[in-house]
Amino acid sequence: MSSVSNIIAGGLIGLGVASGGFLAGESLVKSRLGFRTVTVKGLSEREVKANIGFWPVRFVATGASLEDARAALETSEKAVKSFLSDHGFTEQDMQVQNIQVEDRAGYNNQGLPPELRFVLTEDLLVRSSEVEKLSNASRMIGDLLKSGVVFSSDAYNAGPSFIFTNVNDLKGEMLTEATKRAREAADKFAQESGARVGDIQSANQGIIEINPAVEIPNDRPEKQIDKKVRVVTTINYFLSN
Repeated sequence: MSSVSNIIAGGLIGLGVASGGFLAGESLVKSRLGFRTVTVKGLSEREVKANIGFWPVRFVATGASLEDARAALETSEKAVKSFLSDHGFTEQDMQVQNIQVEDRAGYNNQGLPPELRFVLTEDLLVRSSEVEKLSNASRMIGDLLKSGVVFSSDAYNAGPSFIFTNVNDLKGEMLTEATKRAREAADKFAQESGARVGDIQSANQGIIEINPAVEIPNDRPEKQIDKKVRVVTTINYFLSN
């Protein structure tokens, strides 16, 4: 066979191998595209009670002089701490966060009574793990008004906030339950479609949410002691015939 013929024959063989490789690759792609999957979600919820409460108490005092205002503020602070002590809180549960001083003389307020020149505002934070006790005390805040304590308008209506911090104690159990429910949903889908559930293709744990137990429109969710912990997992399963 001449060299030209060898070249032609080699070219034809190479073309055949290349064609075979192309067909094999095409078949593999089609096989991959033929994989069927199903995406399902699994839900797990737990009703819990907040384990920490925070109650910011803001009150004000006024005076014709800074010393008068300071003395009035000390009197109010003693009344607030006495009220909290009567409800079972200790000094360690109370912490002064901030004291603001305002001199209204620079505002050019005509006719301003002299006793209102200096305004002192104190923020006292109560922190406790006894959330029910904190909630009960906040509902009795009217007793402080009888003692002459003057609250700022925003703080009087704010009330305590409650949080739940023991999510890690529930996380493993809830994720297991959510995954189980996702698998049950996949099995049901497969049964109805005449398929079988295979291995997991991918999984997403999702975000663990802590919401109020009862959704109340226009209400601050952190005011509720009762909470609902919620986790949703999203899992993709392979399906087979």
